Amino acid sequence: MFHGEEEKLRRAFGERPTRLWKWWWDRRYRFADWFYAITLWPWIILSSAASQSGMAAPVMRLLDGPVAWPLQLVAIGLVVLLFPALTALAILFRRTRPELLLIAAAVMLFVFGSGVAAAIALYSYAAWFSDRRRLAAWTLTMVIGAAVAYSFSETPVFLTLSVWIVFIALPLTIGLWVGTRRQLVDNLKERAERLEREQHLMADRAITAERTRIAREMHDVVAHRVSLMVLHAGGLEVSASDPTTVETAGLIRSTGREALSELREILGVLRDDPAADAPTAPQPVLSDLARLISEWRTAGMRIEWRTTGSPRPLPAQVERTAFRTVQEALTNAGKHAPGGAVTVRMDYGEDNLEIVVTNEPRRDTAGPCSEPPPSSGYGLAGLRERISLVGGDLSAGPYPDGGWQVRAILPVGTQESEETGERG
Repeated sequence: MFHGEEEKLRRAFGERPTRLWKWWWDRRYRFADWFYAITLWPWIILSSAASQSGMAAPVMRLLDGPVAWPLQLVAIGLVVLLFPALTALAILFRRTRPELLLIAAAVMLFVFGSGVAAAIALYSYAAWFSDRRRLAAWTLTMVIGAAVAYSFSETPVFLTLSVWIVFIALPLTIGLWVGTRRQLVDNLKERAERLEREQHLMADRAITAERTRIAREMHDVVAHRVSLMVLHAGGLEVSASDPTTVETAGLIRSTGREALSELREILGVLRDDPAADAPTAPQPVLSDLARLISEWRTAGMRIEWRTTGSPRPLPAQVERTAFRTVQEALTNAGKHAPGGAVTVRMDYGEDNLEIVVTNEPRRDTAGPCSEPPPSSGYGLAGLRERISLVGGDLSAGPYPDGGWQVRAILPVGTQESEETGERG
């Protein structure tokens, strides 16, 4: 119990310095404004009261003589209280209303020859604001003000040069350096934050593309094989005479259908956007097309395969896309139109490879395998992605009699050109 209380006290006292530091850090510039105002107020008073320069110098000399004391009090009030107080008050707004401090500094310089306020005004504007034209105008005003103010002194050239260097040039240079450094740090922070956001976006995009690729591969490979399994099991269940074989085939068919349903849910989770890009493709090519058609013929599908044009080796990506097109069309025909004849036609043109897969309407409407296997709904979407990656075009739609056609046109080139592009 005592140990727990001690731990709480340690945490409380450990967090308090951090909170105080954060509170002070968030308000450090406001503390700096008050520090400058309070610290410079006496210096502004002394510099204006002790100065023998400025446009008020002749008036101050007259007040040294036999002048009524009320006028002396008014002059002392203006020099000691009013103008320095207003200038110190303007320092509090040097970062929000810089023109107030610049006007007060110009008045103090012209009237009393005091350059303290001019120094803090030029430094603050150069450090916090980026309008260089306005800064140059106010700098020129201060330069002229110093020249006018110290023209009333006995050594105008020396005093004017001193004010230019100490109260104008030096604060202006320091302010420009501080302002440039602050802008550089802010730009670096902004660039780092932007790069971090871009990295997060690129990572999210890569994750999305990989999820889409996985979903496509699962649909192309797993769904195709499981659909074949369900069709074989359904055919065996109908044609077999042995009760044990019929029962086993029914079990295989129902298990396959459940697997397809679960696969559909998995694909829905993986594919957040059916139109997202997925850059990679699986390996089967057109040389595997005979094996694919043979598998479906073995499953009982009537397929007519025709090839026209001049068959020749095509770029690997085009062959993979063509294979997946035929595979998807046959899978859909086996699911939704069992018993209907299917025609696969491939036309090798000079510039394009045309693939047309048509199927007749559904024929067998009875039996345990009459209900089509579950569909993921992503087959044509993934196929459209593949074809768009190679610059092709896909069209799919029903016939009036209930049949269906899938037609893809793939632009082709020479195998050598693709290999050259890959090496480049």
